[in-house]
Amino acid sequence: MHAFIPAEESSSFLVDELSRAGISARINEPFVLADTLPDPAILAFAHQTLPNVMLITEASINGWADHIIAAMLAALSDDQPWRLHLWPAYGEGKAGQHRCELILTALTERLKKRRRSLLRSWQKDSDITQSGEALVQAVLTGPDAGFVSATPITQELRAILSNHIAGYIPHAEDKAAPSRAFAKVIEAELRLGCQIERGQTCVDLGASPGSWSYVAIQRGAHVTAIDRSPLRDDLMRSPRLKFIQADAFKFKPETPVDWLICDIIAAPQRSIDLLLEWLREKQMRRFIVTLKFKGTDEYHLMDQLKQEAPPLCADFRLTRLCANKNEVTAFGLTAE
Repeated sequence: MHAFIPAEESSSFLVDELSRAGISARINEPFVLADTLPDPAILAFAHQTLPNVMLITEASINGWADHIIAAMLAALSDDQPWRLHLWPAYGEGKAGQHRCELILTALTERLKKRRRSLLRSWQKDSDITQSGEALVQAVLTGPDAGFVSATPITQELRAILSNHIAGYIPHAEDKAAPSRAFAKVIEAELRLGCQIERGQTCVDLGASPGSWSYVAIQRGAHVTAIDRSPLRDDLMRSPRLKFIQADAFKFKPETPVDWLICDIIAAPQRSIDLLLEWLREKQMRRFIVTLKFKGTDEYHLMDQLKQEAPPLCADFRLTRLCANKNEVTAFGLTAE
């Protein structure tokens, strides 16, 4: 059995998404459960996946620690690096978090006494998971119940295994940004483990009023912004910005750029076609592109992107970000 943590208010959409992939799923709040993972392993409405999850009924703190260790021993190879996500998914007070802290202490003590090799391979220095590592997840759905999952992080699973506990990333804050839309760029970068850097080149399609260009300029990147309307005055004066008043769907760079960023207001099929065209023509090395929906009846259009984009990419993600509204964001790295 596999457990998925849906994006906010998206349980039914995730069930539909799995159904379109031929997978029967059921809602067991706060999760969606299914017997099979999708192929390709891309789910727009899942923030986190717990593969091969075990249902645990356990009142004892030490018992929980033992279940976690047993899952690790069954799934991890010798000396394989691993990271732990341990969190409560019940109640609104501190009781659940306190219980998780007690479990963490018990787990650490047991590893010290019985499994020092596992203790040595425990990675605590970074939030960025790497292929070849394993992700161990333990979530308490009540004081004496929950799920445990331990799985190697393969390239095939990278798009549905988040570096962040429960797949949640709080909205970035910056009152100087032209709008709150900048938070989508920050979140996509965090999920990808790769960000816009100084000296890189970016094309921002549908750039006005300039929140996405703002992020790139703040980082020291050079931005070509395409829109029919100008950006905020201070951005227009930036020496790192080149503004072109034009139709964003018709623009092509003279040479490939480091980043395509696009938060344009358009029908989702137009944005899908635009992204696929840029990928096929190898016009960029990395990308963040928003698909904006009206209602829910066009979510199925993303299935085309799931099938056609991954062969063109070294890493392809499709996620309803925490910062998205009725949107889904495609982001990733192109194939070499």
